[in-house]
Formats: sequence, structure tokens, C-alpha cells
Amino acid sequence: MEAIGTLVLAAIVLVLFSALFRRDSGRFARMPPGPSPLPLIGNLLQLRGKAPYENFVKLSETYGPVMTVHLGPKRVVVLVGYEAVQEALVQNADAFAGRPELPLFEKTSKGMGLGSSNGERLKQLRRFTLSTLRDFGMGKHSLEEWIQEEAKHLVMEFQKNEGVPFDPTFYLSRSVSNNICSIIFGERFEYQDEKFLHLLTLIDTNAHLLSNPSTQLYNVFPKLLDLLPGPHKRVFKNVKDFENFFSTIIDNHKDTLKIDSPRDFIDAFLIKMKQESTNPDTEFFYGNLLYTVLLLFVAGTETTSTTLRYGLMILLKYPHIQEKIHQEIDAVVGRDRLPAMEHRKKMPFTDAVIHECQRFLDVVPLNIFHCTTEMINFRGYTIPKVQPHPKKYCIAFKLGFTKKIFRHKVTCCVYIFQTSYLILLSVSCQGTVVIPLLHSVLFDKTKWETPHSFNPGHFLDENHCFKMNPAFMPFSAGKRSCVGENLARMELFLFFSTLLQNFTFSSTDEPASIDISPVAGSFIKLPRQYKLLVKSRA
Repeated sequence: MEAIGTLVLAAIVLVLFSALFRRDSGRFARMPPGPSPLPLIGNLLQLRGKAPYENFVKLSETYGPVMTVHLGPKRVVVLVGYEAVQEALVQNADAFAGRPELPLFEKTSKGMGLGSSNGERLKQLRRFTLSTLRDFGMGKHSLEEWIQEEAKHLVMEFQKNEGVPFDPTFYLSRSVSNNICSIIFGERFEYQDEKFLHLLTLIDTNAHLLSNPSTQLYNVFPKLLDLLPGPHKRVFKNVKDFENFFSTIIDNHKDTLKIDSPRDFIDAFLIKMKQESTNPDTEFFYGNLLYTVLLLFVAGTETTSTTLRYGLMILLKYPHIQEKIHQEIDAVVGRDRLPAMEHRKKMPFTDAVIHECQRFLDVVPLNIFHCTTEMINFRGYTIPKVQPHPKKYCIAFKLGFTKKIFRHKVTCCVYIFQTSYLILLSVSCQGTVVIPLLHSVLFDKTKWETPHSFNPGHFLDENHCFKMNPAFMPFSAGKRSCVGENLARMELFLFFSTLLQNFTFSSTDEPASIDISPVAGSFIKLPRQYKLLVKSRA
């Protein structure tokens, strides 16, 4: 009898959700085509596996470069290929500049900070962040000197491991992280600092956890997963550790703040908070400071250090590329001075290899999700701006009869009561989410000669001079592009060229056996683990 009751209950759930889909069908009638969804789970069965971006590309072969896919009951517009992504993010930048309320990130940032903001908050925080980063050196010679100095520390750490295979992960992340630390709170950490190593371990751990499909399911069924153990719980705990660390740093800055002499990003934000203390609508308050600093630290550490780690792996796989870079560095820079940004234009092959590493690694294949800020007619389809529902649908029922139908502010929930257990299914009902698929841009076969092969020639012309490809979008594009792009570009060139100026890299494995394909992930792609052998160049 219990099995029959469960089946009846499941049938009721499917009927109710089918009704919800039908009720909204008119409002979404002119949306892009896509695969038919199942009640509750949408198209999740078609997106199984660790590489949903590949599933999206496959679906686009049937439904076109602009399509509608259901993540659970949530309608999502997916943009596939350079032309569609560029048209949306650049030519229609304002309309696609929103950030949806994804439960995973709402839980960790509470809607505050640069990463999760929209509207006036986004406008003010982004403008302030970009101008303050420039004030403290981003894109300037002063920051270049800081990176060069940090590169020397990295060389010394590598020298300590000469002749012994070692994992370069945390050596690279410590060096890269120290650069963003110098900007946001005005100091660097010693490589052996235990608190620093703990933070970098948290970043590395969360990168792996967020790439787990089980973690990303939290965005579809947050209320259900709140009741269950899983990797999402560890993500939240790690973020709490970050919050505690940066709260302490911010409090210390408050105690030593000099209004007329800001030392770093935190000081500048605290001063802005004081200036706007009488403004009831100010966006410069503690929560926005905390989560903006956290975002800058994590994003400024992970993606650049991961790209450098991948770049060194490429050199193990292709010794002839390493040799050619050595020759270029010797000819342009020599051995007696540090590589500088002024040398980049004279080192087209090295520059091309760095860009190809970024393209081929494809570190954030799904991009960070966007949403529409207004209704827009895009390529013959109508993509609505779905205002956040002032009230959202909750349906609670007990086996055999509907207990109560009411409206709720936060999420669309289905409560299923039985005598022995409670299941809570929850999905967001707000907004038109847009996924501008960066993977499809970086591997667009109409824009890259050999998209699925590592090929520095993608960035070289017939005269072997560097050329930029418009489909190079690892930092995304438009009004949500990475605020730290200039810093990352500078770090990648200076660290990469300085290491190659000083070392020859090899592996204990044969080059032919090294697998350079990144580890697929639902959020981020990472290089496979490897051990590095370094030898100082005479």
C-alpha cells in the first residue's frame, strides 16, 4: 500500500508542475526553441555527466545557437558560438548585464558584493572597484615592479626543489595571490605562512567542489539539498572561513585607518563608507565591502594560478615549444634583466602560447550566469525580463488531498508529506537566466583553425607576428567582463617568461604519455595533477 501511495503522490506532483508549466506557456511562447522538458527535472537528464557545456553544444546542433533549456522547472536561454555570445554581451550589453539569483551564490554572498549585484549597486560597485584598482597600480608600472619582485620569490622557491619532482600548484597560487593581496589589503604573505596556506587550500578545495555536478544541483533544488549532506555543505563552511579571515582584516583596517592616506582597496572602501554614512540608500556598507574583497581575492588567485599551472604542463608535453620560448627570451630579454611588459610586443610566440593556454584550458566553460534586465527581441525571439515575483508559488499537500496552496516570497516549493518522511523540493521561479557559453566561443570551429588541438598558431599571422582573435573571450565580455583582466594579463606574461628565463622544465613521464586535456567540471575546468622537474639554465 505504501508503494501505491508513493506512486499516486508522484503523479500528483507531476500534474501540478505540468499545470504550472502550461500556465506560463503563453508568456514564453516566443522564446527560443529547445528540447521538451520533463516536469520537475526539466532537461537535467540530457545534461548528465561532468561536462554540461558539451551537452549544450550538442543540443545546439538540433535547436540552433539560441535555445531554451530547462534546469529543473527553470527556463534558461543558452547562447552557443561566438556570433550569438558576442551579439548578446557586446552589442546588447545592457539587456544581458543582469546577474540571476542563483541559490548557491545567494547562500554564500547573501546578494552582496560585486559578483552578485545588479542595477544601481552593480553600477556603483563596479565603477568604484575599477577606479580603485587603477589607483593602486593595476595596469601601471608600479604594479609591474611588484609582480616582478614576486616572480623573483617564485624563482627562489623553485630553485629549492631543483632535481626533485614536485607539484607546483601552491607555489604558483601563493605568488599570484600575493599580488592581489598587495592591492586589497596592502601586504604580502610569506610562503610558509600557515593562515595563507589554509586560505589557498580553501580556494583549491572549493574549485574542485564547485566543479562537482552534485554541488551545482543546489541551484536547482536548494531546499531539498539543505536537508541533505553533500559537497555544498563544505563549500558553505569554507566560505565562512573566508568571511572570518577578511572580517578580521577589515576590523584591523578600521582601527588604523587614516582618512587622508588610504593604503589599499579596503581603506578606500572604508573611507567611501564614511563619506556616505548619512545616505540611507548608499551601496557602500560593510556587507558589500566584505563580499567584494572576498571575490577579488578568490578570483584573483584561482584562475591566473591555474592557467600558469596549465602552461607549465604544456611545456612538459611539447618540449619544442619550450625550446622556442627559451630562444625568444634569450634574444629579446637575455639573462641579466627581468622580463618586463615592454618586451611582450617583441615576443610574439611566447605571447601566443600564453593566449592559447587560456583558450585551450577554457577555465570557466559555462561563464558566470547572466540574466536579462529588460525584455529584448533577440534574433527573432522574445526573451522576457521576468520581474522577481513579489510572491512565489508554494504548494503543500498531503497524501489524498490538497492541504494548502499559498504564495511565498522566496522560492517555489513542493512539500510532500508522508507518514515516515518529508521531501522538500525547491526551485527558483524568478528571472530569465542566460548562459553565454564561453566554451562554445573558445572552441568555435568557424573562428579557430584547429579548435580541439593546442595550437599557438591561432594567435600568429603569416609573418609570425602576434594577432588577436576576436573569439578570445576567457575573461567574458561586455558589462560583466572580469574587472581583474589587466592584472591577470600582466601576471601571466611576467610570471611565465620569468620562470622560462630561469629554468628548463621536464617530467618523469614521457611527453607522449602526458594528458593535457583539462578535467571537466560543471563550473570550472582544472589541469590534471602532475609533478614538475626544474633545472636552472646555465
